[in-house]
Amino acid sequence: MRNGLILLILLSGLAACRKDPGLQVDDVDGPFLLELPVGAPPLPVPDANPLTKASVSLGKALFFDTRLSRDGSMSCASCHHTDRAFSDTLALSLGVNGSPGMRNAPTLANVAYHPGIFRDGGIPTLEAQVIAPVQDDLEMDHSLQAAAESLSVDEEYQRLSQLAYGRDLDPFVITRAIAAYERTLISGWSRFDRYLYQGQAQALTESERRGWDLFRSDALNCMACHNGFDLSDHSYQNIGQYLAYADPGRARITLDLADEGKFKVPTLRNIALTGPYMHDGAMATLDEVIDHFASGGQAHPNRSPLLTTFALNEQERADLLAFLHALTDERSIDQVP
Repeated sequence: MRNGLILLILLSGLAACRKDPGLQVDDVDGPFLLELPVGAPPLPVPDANPLTKASVSLGKALFFDTRLSRDGSMSCASCHHTDRAFSDTLALSLGVNGSPGMRNAPTLANVAYHPGIFRDGGIPTLEAQVIAPVQDDLEMDHSLQAAAESLSVDEEYQRLSQLAYGRDLDPFVITRAIAAYERTLISGWSRFDRYLYQGQAQALTESERRGWDLFRSDALNCMACHNGFDLSDHSYQNIGQYLAYADPGRARITLDLADEGKFKVPTLRNIALTGPYMHDGAMATLDEVIDHFASGGQAHPNRSPLLTTFALNEQERADLLAFLHALTDERSIDQVP
């Protein structure tokens, strides 16, 4: 990644990726009526970037627009697939040159609730995060200003930009519109949610209920980190994946060796859709993930003390996997027409 990129992001104060031919917004803007699932906390939305029909519609169109990349070959959606809960299918996401990037692109589901963006938490806001993928030479390899200039010829973009932000399309608008759209990607529509938050006991099978009991048992200790509405406490943990990490993880941001190998605890929502797993996509299946945690991980000096070894028989493993599959949303998390 280019030198000084993090500093650029923090100083810029900007926000932030197939254009939708069905884009329709009236000439008068208004609030975007986002539907939150039962059990979801209030959505944190900054006063400076409210969700409006124009802002989220523009943000969605930009998210799918390949003109954000230098050669017009990729958009934000190239690494965040709608049918995979806005995650990638590759171990390491590919950039415009077809070369692998630094990490696996995680799901964007419930990203509005995250206190830090990216797997190392190096970006503080959604409004700032778009600068990195657009300008990273391993990703879109473009200039945000140059992208804005090429996109500004689009009359519909200009109309929506004026409606939402009272100004022509520019980097300020691009980053804020995409951030607005990403905030609407709310996960919480699974059978597990119907079971837990709506009291529908039959929403889960017996096997899935046994898996839920295992998941929250002291023996597995999964809920030490995977808790709350997002099934993640959004902390940074070293899970002993390696004895020596090629990617320093959180230490890349803090410059503290005690943070080496620590990455943000991922949400387990839609986990059956978001493989391959881990920051580097090194684990292809949920079975591999379970095996890793059952082993307790490797003895890295920063390995989390929350990790514990455990053993599962064949039925228990099947039950745990069944529960994890029950975390898949039953409807699209994209609410923008």
